[in-house]
Amino acid sequence: MLSVEETAIPAVKIVTPKRHGDHRGFFSEVYKQSDMAEAGIDLVFVQDNHSLSAQVGTLRGLHFQSAPFAQDKLVRVARGRILDVAVDIRTSSPTFGRHVAVELSAENWKQLLVPIGFAHGFVTLEPDTEVLYKVTAPYGPDNDHGLAFDDPALGIDWGLPADRLVLSDKDRKHPRLAEMLRYFD
Repeated sequence: MLSVEETAIPAVKIVTPKRHGDHRGFFSEVYKQSDMAEAGIDLVFVQDNHSLSAQVGTLRGLHFQSAPFAQDKLVRVARGRILDVAVDIRTSSPTFGRHVAVELSAENWKQLLVPIGFAHGFVTLEPDTEVLYKVTAPYGPDNDHGLAFDDPALGIDWGLPADRLVLSDKDRKHPRLAEMLRYFD
């Protein structure tokens, strides 16, 4: 059993699996294909990814892959807390260039479904945060792209001052939306 909520961009969804708890802790079916399909999310995930970010303010993104390795992602947090962001980069979409930001945590148990055609990134809000996500295509290094996390046209409030953000060199060099090639129509 799970609940599915729409966001301001209907293609991006918040998926919250049921959690059963007692004095020992809890149990949850964090992903069950039949429940997802019943909720209208009929995707085939081919890979699970797991990241650990030691410092608060670690920003990963904004990332996406182009065809034939374009990915839907189902993102959740096993430990800690993040602000998860999906930016619509589908050129013909009425929400092109807009984003959705959702707090995901081990406590709130929410997951974010980020469909193909969206750039994805997150910033950690607690130390030693672990993020797990399922993807519908494997990593394709030649199809790996990014979008500038600090593009003013996107208006993303990462919740922390820029001098507190920890990024890879690669993530500091992504193009702005206006300069980026168009991969999704």
